[in-house]
Amino acid sequence: MPCCLVFAERVGNDDVATSTLELLTLARRLGEPIAVVGGDPSEKVIDRLGAYGAAAVYMYDNAADDPAAQARLLAEVARREGPCAVLIATGPEGKRLAGRLAVRLDCGIITDAVDIEPGPVAVQSVGAGAWRVRSAGLGATVVITVRPNSTSPEIAATTPKVERIEVEAKEQDRAVRVVSRTPLEGGKRPALTEASTVVSGGRGVGSAQGFGLIEQLADALGGAVGASRGATDEQWYPREYQVGQTGKTVSPQLYLAAGISGAIQHRAGMQSSRTVVAIDTDPKAPIFQVADFGVVGDLFSVIPALLEEIGKRS
Repeated sequence: MPCCLVFAERVGNDDVATSTLELLTLARRLGEPIAVVGGDPSEKVIDRLGAYGAAAVYMYDNAADDPAAQARLLAEVARREGPCAVLIATGPEGKRLAGRLAVRLDCGIITDAVDIEPGPVAVQSVGAGAWRVRSAGLGATVVITVRPNSTSPEIAATTPKVERIEVEAKEQDRAVRVVSRTPLEGGKRPALTEASTVVSGGRGVGSAQGFGLIEQLADALGGAVGASRGATDEQWYPREYQVGQTGKTVSPQLYLAAGISGAIQHRAGMQSSRTVVAIDTDPKAPIFQVADFGVVGDLFSVIPALLEEIGKRS
């Protein structure tokens, strides 16, 4: 039976990222999932990986924050196991790791997949979300990065075989060094690219103060806040929360767009969302072309009514 490697990302000491559980679910379509996790993981982390189908877990305690050394580690595991694919969550660090790994394995790389099919075949959303294409690597192994929220994690409990692996770091691995990190102040809200619910505001919000209403709705739904390019250009909301072709790409279960007309640049960043709800005063706004549910109305009337209803049901 073929195997599929999954690079596991940890959250704190005793859990793994939801995106990792999604990758394990997708990996089961291709073969036997094998997880590679760093940072000297606890038994809780190992059990969590096993609960979502990891038949084996390779763990390491060195080079946890260095993509070059991580690539060397993953390449060593790949040479031992001969996987048909290596799955990594899409993101800045994930893409840096994937590129280095593809070079080490001398294999193809496919980025920003939104689905995985047996083959392995990666499904991508391209052309500002207007097309879906299927791509496959030509060699025995392919490296694929997958957007978070592309699938729902499914439990498939097993007891994984655990092995510790150590690969000696080389001097060239340190050619690029991370000299400092400044975490974004996101409060208690989930990360934008990993949130299952995203509430975004656009020019229709009218001001930076108006985004307070967007934040209230996001908090009521347990989601993240996003913004259109128009809103960030006006400096109503920080640029790092921009959703769109020149911002972040999101694929939540629920995407609620308030006061966003839906230019193609914005739709490119959210079109793969599972369910799209749009609120806009213009019945001909392009956002309604991709919305599953639409409300033609003033967001300053619609959202307070929605918050009131949510309050009754919570």
